[in-house]
Formats: sequence, C-alpha cells, structure tokens
Amino acid sequence: MAASLSFGERLIAWQKTAGRHELPWQQTRDPYRIWLSEIMLQQTQVTTVIPYYHRFLASFPDVLALAEAPIESVIAHWAGLGYYARARNLHRCAQQIAAVNAGNFPNSAAAIEALPGIGRSTAAAIAAFAFGQRAAILDGNVKRVLCRHFGIEAFPGSASVHRELWELAERLLPESDIEAYTQGLMDLGATLCTRNRPRCAICPVSESCIARASGRQAELPARRTRVAIPERSTSFVLISDGHKILLERRPPSGLWGGLLVPPEGDPAIVLAALGLALVDTRALASFKHTFTHFRLTLQPVWCRVEPVTTLGEANLEWVELTRAADAGVPTPIRKLLRQVASESD
Repeated sequence: MAASLSFGERLIAWQKTAGRHELPWQQTRDPYRIWLSEIMLQQTQVTTVIPYYHRFLASFPDVLALAEAPIESVIAHWAGLGYYARARNLHRCAQQIAAVNAGNFPNSAAAIEALPGIGRSTAAAIAAFAFGQRAAILDGNVKRVLCRHFGIEAFPGSASVHRELWELAERLLPESDIEAYTQGLMDLGATLCTRNRPRCAICPVSESCIARASGRQAELPARRTRVAIPERSTSFVLISDGHKILLERRPPSGLWGGLLVPPEGDPAIVLAALGLALVDTRALASFKHTFTHFRLTLQPVWCRVEPVTTLGEANLEWVELTRAADAGVPTPIRKLLRQVASESD
C-alpha cells in the first residue's frame, strides 16, 4: 500500500480485503449482540468466546430476556469464561436498560459508557459497530499497535502514557469507514501485531512503524515491572454419597461470585457443621490456579458420607456427580469434578 496514505486509510483498506469478516457478531447491527461479544472478548480469546456466545444467545436472545433471567442462570452460562464480574455487570446492565430505557439500547458512546460494567473503549466499540458513531477504542491490543507504530516508550498502563494514547487514538480517527477502521485495529493487534512474533512483513502499516524501523518490536510496548505473585491456599471438601456431590453457591460478589463450588475449609469442621456421617475420606492431589493478582493452591479432600435427603442451608445443593462439572462451576473446579466423576464410574 502506498506510504502516502494515512495510517487510518491503510488500515481500512487492509481490513476490507484481509481482515476478519466471518465472526458471528460481525453479521449484525444489533447492539445487544455486539455488546455481549465485546464483554465476552475482554481478556478472552475469540476461539473460546464463540461457543459461549452462541449458547448465551440461545438462552437469552435479547436484552429483555437477559434482564428477566435469574442471576444464577446467567452465571451458569458464563461458567468457564472467567472474570465473573463481567457476567454480573452484564445482568445489571440488562436490567437497567429494561427498566430505564424500555429495552432500547442507548445509541451513543457516552450513554453506553454510563451503563454498569462498560468502560470507555467498550462503549466506543459498541457505538461504532452498532450505530456507526465515530469513537476511539483503546484496548490492550490497540495499545500495543499504537506503542509500536508510533514509538511510545513508557509503560502504557501509567497514567500519563494512558492519556497520551487516548489523545493519539482520538486524533487517528478517520472521518468515514469507522466500522472498518475499528475492526481493523482489533484485527491488526489480534492477528499480525501480536505480543510475540509479530508478522511485520505483511502488516499494512509497517512502512511507517517506528518499532519495525528500529528493530524494537520485542521491546515495545514497555512491560510492567514484575512483582512476586502472592500465594494463597485453601481446602475444598468434595462431599459425596456416591451418586451426588454437595456444592455450595458462592456469594454474588468476590472470587467466583455466584458460582457453585465444593464447601471450603477443614473437612472435619465442615462435616460436623453439616451433621454428615463420614464413611471414607482421602486427600486428592493438590493443584494450582493462577488468577490476575494471585496464585491459589487448591487442596481437595474426597469425603464419602452416608446418604441424606436434605440440608438446612439454602446455598447448598446436591448435584448428580455425573453432571456436576456442567452445573455452573469455575474452570479449575470443573476439571476436578470431571476427574472424581471418572474415578467413581
């Protein structure tokens, strides 16, 4: 492409011929579907999102259906995607749209940003794709593209560089073709200007890229200074009568909010508190799971108990062992439940 074309013009032309066009949320102007995809895509890869997106829409086809659904059902459909505050905010947002806007999605970036759980960049993407509004995005991939192309040296997460990047993103906005430009930025960061092994030889804007000219693709953007990840540990008590397993609904907020997990704590204390008669117990292999801000060591303990019919705690559920892994549990617990279910066959 001619170097005389602007950054935006080259990006738009490339996106129209070589960018992604077959993603399921690209075939619509429905703001609900676009919003859902943008929330799911936060911190999550496209290939992971697509099946969740289809399943979610099958159960909640529009914003009113989502608003009317119980939060437990929404969380169950989200289980495995992680970052569960996204699902809770999605539900709150749908309820606000239903109550205040009669089910009509706001049609400006500013109004969309005022909704629960929607930041400036996500609001801009929704406004661009659903309403053709000229608004700038700045997600992690876009930050990497801009830092490399324009030679921005410092860590993009610092306040001053963050402001600089927003100003740059606003200045670069084209006067037309905002949808292709916005999608082009996303496509470029996701498919060519990747964190590792960027494909500079086929990049549409490589001729004016400062990082490529100076051979600094691996250095830009600057990384955050690494700090030691805090370590935590906990015990989970897998209580089963041989056919069902006891799962506990977590509080709505906090770690794994709203999901089902085995009771947590010292096995003897947990069993005594529930008045369950122990038949057999054994410790299972511990394993680690890394969250954004800490690493958790999980020590599961299998406890076989005498069959019981009911328990007094409303947040406790007996779930068939064979389907427990699909009952709205977080990813590491799902793997654990599949393991114990296979061993008990």
